Amino acid sequence: MINQDFFMALADLEKEKGITQEEFISALEDALVIAYKKSTGETGGVDVKLSAEKKSIKIYHTKNVVEEVLDPEKEISVEDARLVKKSYKAGDVYTVEIISKNFGRIAAQTAKQVLMQKLREIERENTVSEFEDKEGELMACTVRRIEDGNVYVEIGGNQIEGVLLPKDQVPGEKYELNQRLNVFVKKVKNSGKSAQIMVSRTANGLVKRLFENEVPEIRQGVVQVKGVAREPGQRTKIAIYSEDPMVDALGACVGNKGARVNAIVAELGGEKIDIIPWSENPLEFISRALSPARVVKVVQTGDDSAVAVVPDDKLSLAIGRSGQNVRLAVRLTGWKVDVKAESVAGGDLAEEGQEPIE
Repeated sequence: MINQDFFMALADLEKEKGITQEEFISALEDALVIAYKKSTGETGGVDVKLSAEKKSIKIYHTKNVVEEVLDPEKEISVEDARLVKKSYKAGDVYTVEIISKNFGRIAAQTAKQVLMQKLREIERENTVSEFEDKEGELMACTVRRIEDGNVYVEIGGNQIEGVLLPKDQVPGEKYELNQRLNVFVKKVKNSGKSAQIMVSRTANGLVKRLFENEVPEIRQGVVQVKGVAREPGQRTKIAIYSEDPMVDALGACVGNKGARVNAIVAELGGEKIDIIPWSENPLEFISRALSPARVVKVVQTGDDSAVAVVPDDKLSLAIGRSGQNVRLAVRLTGWKVDVKAESVAGGDLAEEGQEPIE
């Protein structure tokens, strides 16, 4: 029943699935116990031992050795056990090899079914183990199939399947079979029957991790990413900061002739990126966050709310198409921001009790 080819197949399985021969053999032994009991109707103890060295499988009846038998299916008296081996004593497990002629096709089919379930369980556990510390990380993957709007990718050393749901796909971005992608690992879902890696191309974390990859100063902690606001496929604003006054955080992120930021833009399919120097002064931060528009002044009008005043000819730029620029600035700063043209801002602020613009 067991030959050299069987163990060569186990070695291949270990390479492909990351399942060790020991795990496989243990699963096989458990499966054969179930298969034997189903095929014979046996209700007592059964043990199966697979020997890799001897390339053999042996089946045993097992019973607990007791002074007084209460359950003959599971127990044997000390006296009866000693008829087989004199060293048996109460508390031992009595075993006798079964020479079965009925352990045939039905048992083998049952064993295969149970074995495949065991392998799925082991593979799921390995998947969870491999990816449990990968949430929030950037990983490379390959598109393997596209079904019902979902993009299924091959990810990680063991070629685990990840899924890119429609909500995690960038609008307008096209995915093709065998395409290489960078994805953000959102979550490892362990449903009990299967493990699934949920990945994203729309997460803010994707942009942050791409900058970490491209900018050594960020990886080293010299430059910090303070926040990311994003409308996938269109525009991103990322706030950066360095405590070292000798470090040009903006220059580090842009790179020589824009090489670093351009590499990230290319990875994101042309998505525009505004790199914003962070400031601990929220009003100054708001002013910078409205880039590329020039801001004349920012006035606080309440708790976490402000008015940004811009030149009349920069109002549409500050607001952005469909309000996108100011919307992203609001997300990045965490403040409610109202943008007003310079020609009308003075009177409005005066009515609100604020200092008018001169």
